[in-house]
Amino acid sequence: MKRISITLGILAMSSLGVLAQSSQTTTETKITVKDGKEVHVTGCVAPDLNHTGYILTNVADKDGPAHNYMLLTDDKDLAKHVGHRVQIEGRVTDRGDAKVKVETKTETKVKDGDDRETKAKSELSGDAVALPYLGVKSFKMVAASCP
Repeated sequence: MKRISITLGILAMSSLGVLAQSSQTTTETKITVKDGKEVHVTGCVAPDLNHTGYILTNVADKDGPAHNYMLLTDDKDLAKHVGHRVQIEGRVTDRGDAKVKVETKTETKVKDGDDRETKAKSELSGDAVALPYLGVKSFKMVAASCP
């Protein structure tokens, strides 16, 4: 009886491995700033505390020093600029009637079955946006190191 239980357990785990290999899931998330004020700022690119994104530190604009921003961008090249001083043009959530729009798309491709796709959208505005975000439209490096 013990051998049967062990054999069934091994078969069950093997079939889970086959199921896991027969499907592939990908998720894309796009975060944008809507209706925020357009800004031109300079600052230093640093990884955020969770290493899931980037923060612009030592920020200044034409009026002088400003606070840090969480950067929102699809541009993978930003990772190459960690530790660099950059100029960024974009929209911010701390000025104007800004909203943060989050769109998520998940696709599951099943080898011998129906593929699935789910989409979700949400929007945060006002006090619900706790951290000031900067939606990056363009950036350029102005110095290879930060002060």
